[in-house]
Amino acid sequence: NLNPSTKPLQMLRHLLTTVRHRSTTALYNHHYRHLYRSASYKHPKTPTPPSPPKPPKAPQKPQTFTFHDVTWEDPYSWMSSLQDKVAMRHMDMYMEQEEKYTEAVMSDTERLQTKLQSEMASRLDFDLSTPPLRWGPWLYYRRVEEGKQYPVLCRRLASLNDEFISHKSPSAGFDFTSGKRIEQKLLDYNQEAERFGGYAYEELSEISPDHKFLAYTMYDKDNDYFKLSVRNLNSGALCSKPNANRVSNLAWIKDGQALLYVITDENRRPHRIYCSMIGSTEEDVLLLEEQDETVYVNIRHTKDFHFVTVNTFSPTSSKVFLINAADPFSGMTLVWESEGIVHCILEHHQGYLYLFTDAAKDGHVVDSHYLLCSPVDCPSNPRIWESVFIDDQDLIIEDVDFSNSRLVLITREGRNFGICSVALPLLGRKQAVYLRELNPHFLPLPKNVCKISPGPNYDFYSTTMRFTISSPVMPDAVVDYDLSNGKWNIVQQQNILHERTRILYGTALSSAIAEKSTNVKNSSTNDVKSEDDNLWNDLSEFYACEHYDVSSYDGTVVPLTIVYSCKNRKDKQSPGLLHGHGAFGEILDKQWRSELKSLLDRGWIVAYADVRGGGGGGKKWHHDGRGTKKQNSIRDYISCAKYLVEKEIVQENKLAAWGYSAGGLLVASAINCSPELFRAAVLKVPFLDATNTLLYPILPLTAVDYEEFGYPGDIDDFHAIRKFSPYDNIQKDVLYPSVLVSSSFNTRFGICFLWG
Repeated sequence: NLNPSTKPLQMLRHLLTTVRHRSTTALYNHHYRHLYRSASYKHPKTPTPPSPPKPPKAPQKPQTFTFHDVTWEDPYSWMSSLQDKVAMRHMDMYMEQEEKYTEAVMSDTERLQTKLQSEMASRLDFDLSTPPLRWGPWLYYRRVEEGKQYPVLCRRLASLNDEFISHKSPSAGFDFTSGKRIEQKLLDYNQEAERFGGYAYEELSEISPDHKFLAYTMYDKDNDYFKLSVRNLNSGALCSKPNANRVSNLAWIKDGQALLYVITDENRRPHRIYCSMIGSTEEDVLLLEEQDETVYVNIRHTKDFHFVTVNTFSPTSSKVFLINAADPFSGMTLVWESEGIVHCILEHHQGYLYLFTDAAKDGHVVDSHYLLCSPVDCPSNPRIWESVFIDDQDLIIEDVDFSNSRLVLITREGRNFGICSVALPLLGRKQAVYLRELNPHFLPLPKNVCKISPGPNYDFYSTTMRFTISSPVMPDAVVDYDLSNGKWNIVQQQNILHERTRILYGTALSSAIAEKSTNVKNSSTNDVKSEDDNLWNDLSEFYACEHYDVSSYDGTVVPLTIVYSCKNRKDKQSPGLLHGHGAFGEILDKQWRSELKSLLDRGWIVAYADVRGGGGGGKKWHHDGRGTKKQNSIRDYISCAKYLVEKEIVQENKLAAWGYSAGGLLVASAINCSPELFRAAVLKVPFLDATNTLLYPILPLTAVDYEEFGYPGDIDDFHAIRKFSPYDNIQKDVLYPSVLVSSSFNTRFGICFLWG
């Protein structure tokens, strides 16, 4: 089934009806046998059930390929000939047949589909405003006007009315007390949709530090690139320049008087940096052009807007340069470099540079990120960097954020995440110390946190920072933490129990929450708990979250998380859904999803396998599941599936698999290896045709893509790719589970729809 959007309803109806069909068949067979035992009574003739629909068959046009002395035949390679109009017409016809086949197979589940749709619609978040974010004197937010498809970017002065933040009171931004309109519309994306052929998709959006201009990029679907525009926020008019295409990065300089931007080449490689003076009629100035086709360029401003960092990376090296934001034409200064592709973020605080990286240290590969410090005016060449903290494997630093007065760190102790802050500046320390020696203040968190995401936090001089807290048994909570006193406010969180969204905008209720959660002990993240868990809208009273350690084929322990309804779980009879990703070092998304409530309330188990290749276990955990070691992540996933069945957490023959993007490759490969383990599978925008995609990419791939899945030019990588590529390893004459694949023609990775 090819669908331009990935819809939760499709997944749920597919999973639920797959189990239902077999149960219905068993019931029918029992009834049919009963007819012969009742010879004395002749039942009316049972109408012959309609024959099941036949799946369509795509045209086969075999083509032979040879690489590294390996020859194979691909009968469906014609599907990737996007420029062949005849081939694409055949593709359109085939996909229409697939759509009709799906409708026919699912036709007897229309009542169930309607019920599921009604259930999920009742849980939709109908609050159409983002929680306002304060930056300087302004509060910025987006809201959707009634009857409109796209939002409007708005702002208002925080000083005009301390209690008014939401656009709903007073309505439409009108203050009935003063009789003045206090809301300013900055950008109406409905009007942008008219500019771009009825479609509005924004990738980048940066407000200048003087709050006078907005630089943003919109997707031009006709030309397949992002177009840069700059809008004057006082007049609402578009500036005549810059007016660039294929823009990938932005950074304001000179206090908002000028803008740096990066453009990509025809292969979508960021390679040029330009400087545009706002209001000037002169041509934009080219600051850098990277001609090496293996090198990618990225820019960002430091949070205090004193510098712009230029990151360049290639398969062989990573470098960081500095541009003085007050004098962008004075050149770039190299401040750090390392071998290979590494993650590195540079910040500036009161004359010191701070570098957060996972680069090798003293020639040795490290397993986690660490923080370095160096004065801006360091006279040595190469620059000397000093470690801020002593490595502590019991307290891993996952991320950092800076304000003028505090350093905030997202930490992890085993599976437990935390947020803490320490005072800045970190002066008077001649050597690295353990984080705990600085008496960090750990901020309150709910139970079962699976992810902490920093908010935009534009205001460098504010004492408040925003984070999104995720849990498998709690709707995402957007929380403002006041670092000066430890108080915290939940500014947005959906209330599943009441089927509505709770929005707390500095009201008496959020103040009460803050009063109950101040002065928390600093000894450990485990000691920090809210005095009233209900304030978090935690659902653990109704839905349980459990953690297991699963032994993989080689003895490696793989974390497995399961979620189920305390009321509706069926002992040893529960169907289950196993989610996996295992790529790019990304932490598996285990956040609460309201659409999964329909499964949980029907007794399903939702499980999450943190296999190798993903995040949460350090760099080694990531590297042990990529490239030539990709089989580790696949076998980890299979081990978790077997564990669920063998421990009777999920009933045998009722386990479904679920993966998206690179997780689709993981799940599909596991199905190829052990098709008998799974009853059904849902693959969203999956990466299935790995060999052809990496050898003959339709869209340009990055160095990171090849690092993750392998370089086909390397013979060892090539053989590993051939082994894990789902499309190349479909078994013949084997019963496969039912598989629902959803994607669109506009996707990066090769996809195959040939499972039965």
